[in-house]
Amino acid sequence: MKLPLKPLLLVIGGAATVYAVLLLLTGDAPLAQLGQALWTPVGAAAAALCVLNYILRGLRWRGWMAHYSRAFGVRRGLRLYLAGYTFTPTPGNVGEAARGLLLREPLGAADSLAIFGAERAADLLALLLLTLPGLWWLLQRPEAAAWQWPLIFSLLCAGLLLAAVLYRQRHTLFSRLPWLQSAWRCLAHRPWLWLAQTLVAWAAQGLALWLLCLELGVQIFPELATGFYALAMVGGALSLLPAGLGGTEALLTGLLVLHGADLATALAITVLARLLTLWLAVALGALALLYSALVSRDISLR
Repeated sequence: MKLPLKPLLLVIGGAATVYAVLLLLTGDAPLAQLGQALWTPVGAAAAALCVLNYILRGLRWRGWMAHYSRAFGVRRGLRLYLAGYTFTPTPGNVGEAARGLLLREPLGAADSLAIFGAERAADLLALLLLTLPGLWWLLQRPEAAAWQWPLIFSLLCAGLLLAAVLYRQRHTLFSRLPWLQSAWRCLAHRPWLWLAQTLVAWAAQGLALWLLCLELGVQIFPELATGFYALAMVGGALSLLPAGLGGTEALLTGLLVLHGADLATALAITVLARLLTLWLAVALGALALLYSALVSRDISLR
């Protein structure tokens, strides 16, 4: 499979740079404060937690790839997984499905899409569970409207009903969309393992947000910070914008302001969180992709 590597990386790098500059120039988020927060022990710990997220999800991907006779060692599997983050800034993160297609011996479009579907389903389930502290906090606020509880209950019932209908009609869906059946098989393989990996992975990034909040003077419980982060990620994903750009930032900033942070501090925390949880992954992915293409030759790009 031939891909224009250099132009692709230039486009992604340019988009990342423009986006970061726009965020930094929006509002009153002081540049010096942002830089200082990143180069502190707390900032390093937050970055380490984000890297832990990538490692755990990479191990999950490596386990699912073994189902398709693509067994990798841990180091090689993680490197190939990281390379897929180069394509994260795409609508619904669908560019990450290219992981299997980029290999020297491509996995195939249907199987690549199946693993991508399993990844997104696992991530969504874990994030929905992690939103619970944030939802509970929102509903317990004195100014919360009386209709919010019935609305949340109705949405929950609708979600459960939809899940039940999809489960009963799964064979029809599988016959029309074979890759869905493959994704289901991935999820059926050692479900408690991938669920634990996914929950810990996303909780780690929620704790990274908590550390950033403490560093910038916002006192918040770790489970609530994790809930806010999960709510912002789910909202961003529902927008179907590339990597949730715009929606995730707006939701996270708004939740922090509701919690009592001033707008400038909330914006600064959001910028730092997105730099570590999104753009760090894209940067590591680009490096892994270049290394694999130019040195290890695991990936076919020419």
